[in-house]
Amino acid sequence: MRSHEPRSSSSCAACKFLKRRCTPNCIFAPYFRSDEPKKFAKVHKVFGASNVSKILTEVPEGQREDTVNSLAYEAEARLRDPVYGCIGAIALLQRKMAQLQLDLSIARARLARYTANSSSSTVILNDRSRMTTFSELPAACGGLSECFGQNYSEFSQDGLFNDFSQFPHIF
Repeated sequence: MRSHEPRSSSSCAACKFLKRRCTPNCIFAPYFRSDEPKKFAKVHKVFGASNVSKILTEVPEGQREDTVNSLAYEAEARLRDPVYGCIGAIALLQRKMAQLQLDLSIARARLARYTANSSSSTVILNDRSRMTTFSELPAACGGLSECFGQNYSEFSQDGLFNDFSQFPHIF
């Protein structure tokens, strides 16, 4: 923990910012070092020095460093996004996670459909004794001719995406 480290003779970032003399028992000194002036400036702008001092005195000494780091993170987030702060960052990450989960489920469904279609189409293509029309192919996506005409955002009957946009049109 920083509070037990020997202090240099210079003032902490908080006392420098507030233009006051830094005392040996300064509550800010262990957490706002003199080489981090912007850290305290952001925390002071959002929370105020008096409130930060009150918070630090109420928190047990073992948790103060984590408290200061949380205050600094919240202050930086609040300055970037004054309305939502940290909640805006959390909501953005949750939306990204939901989109990635959707993308993963789409990829898994396509892979499952591809493996199912490739095994059944191999049987049809290897059977040279009879010709097969497109309408007779497995109806995993409503027939091959319908899949090629389908838009990316449309769903098949089983609720999965049918994306054949990367294939050339052969009709």
